[in-house]
Amino acid sequence: MLASVIFYLAFVVGVTSLNNGIGKLPKLGYNTWNVYQCDYNATVLLAQAQAIVDGGLLKAGYDTFMLDDCYSLRKRGDGGSIVADPEKFPDGMKSFTKSLKALGFNAGIYSDAGYETCAGFPGSYGHEVQDLETFSDWGFSYLKYDNCYIPFDQVTQENVYGRYVRMADAIESHAQQPGSTPFQLALCEWGWQQPWVWARRLGQSWRVGGDIRPVWSALASIINSASFISSSSDFYAHNDFDMLEVGNTGTGTPPGNLTFDEAKSHFTAWAFLKSPLLIGTDLANTISDTFEILGNKDILKISQDPNVGEAIVPFRWGANEDWTFDPVHPAAYWTGNSSYGVVFMLLNTLDEPQNMFFNLTESWAIRAGRVYSVYDMWSHTENGTALRNMTVTLPPHGVAALLLNDAGPEPENYEPYCAGYWQCSYPNGTYYSN
Repeated sequence: MLASVIFYLAFVVGVTSLNNGIGKLPKLGYNTWNVYQCDYNATVLLAQAQAIVDGGLLKAGYDTFMLDDCYSLRKRGDGGSIVADPEKFPDGMKSFTKSLKALGFNAGIYSDAGYETCAGFPGSYGHEVQDLETFSDWGFSYLKYDNCYIPFDQVTQENVYGRYVRMADAIESHAQQPGSTPFQLALCEWGWQQPWVWARRLGQSWRVGGDIRPVWSALASIINSASFISSSSDFYAHNDFDMLEVGNTGTGTPPGNLTFDEAKSHFTAWAFLKSPLLIGTDLANTISDTFEILGNKDILKISQDPNVGEAIVPFRWGANEDWTFDPVHPAAYWTGNSSYGVVFMLLNTLDEPQNMFFNLTESWAIRAGRVYSVYDMWSHTENGTALRNMTVTLPPHGVAALLLNDAGPEPENYEPYCAGYWQCSYPNGTYYSN
């Protein structure tokens, strides 16, 4: 009975931590890890932030600058507080976040639910309240919380959920302080224990797999996993598919080799599936195509829809039978609703061009017996109307991002009488055969 009461209280605290006015929409911003890992300082990071501003991405909504692992000394200070690395931040962490805010950014930081972070710096287990106060004092308001170097079971007597509750409790306690800035909690649990089921009780986003790599096979594998859990996203609750690998990857990782079409597919899927959009590439040394992709206003407005929080979902797998788990060929036909029309995403998972055909009413959001206008969110053009069905030709690993809106009734007595002839019946009960 006591264990049940403790679990119930943890659940209540977790739910309360979501009601702090932030995290409704997927986070847009930048993360330092994939470019720099531990090799950075305040100067190079502020140059990256300036590149985001100069490229127009801050104006497009990428307003959070996320400082990942390796920012502190290896040992805590005498009072137990985390100490910022004075070589990386010679003017102090407050000066760094002040500079970010002067450019127009919110500041995010990283920690861990274990004894150490994944790179071996101080983790927050046993210091949750103290570390959160430190982060707040430094000027941060967004916390990515990892899951490395966890204590023995006999120490915690908790599973991963219980260890994350400790930081959720600290965030809730912090929020009760007069004048405090609410913290947004992003869980980095990697997906092994199905965080899409329970993590919304504690934070606003959760990782659903391992670290991303800038190759098509890695993206296809992530989209495959997303094919089965996309419906778990909504306001204040976002599947996190890891960082955006659009553009150069910098010095910390091997150069990316995504084609332009693959990069568009990557960005479209992450945005329409309502993942946080945290850029993980070097924007200070990149090409204009990168900014063109990341700054696509039509795609971003679906990600940041103020009225519809649900992600798109598959309506047909394509290369496989529906509901087939295949990291090489994930679901190819997706749809969902938005404030701006019915969204379709067609993804060519093949290594060759493909003609992709579908009936409009395969989407739950389409009305039968209507004609629909078609807007292409990559070419930014109105492409006429669609009646009953469409065919789109896509390059290898390419994507179509379409927005359909009702354009009136279809022609009277248009045959066949039903776009999907199965179960289509005359008034006398006789089935209509196409």
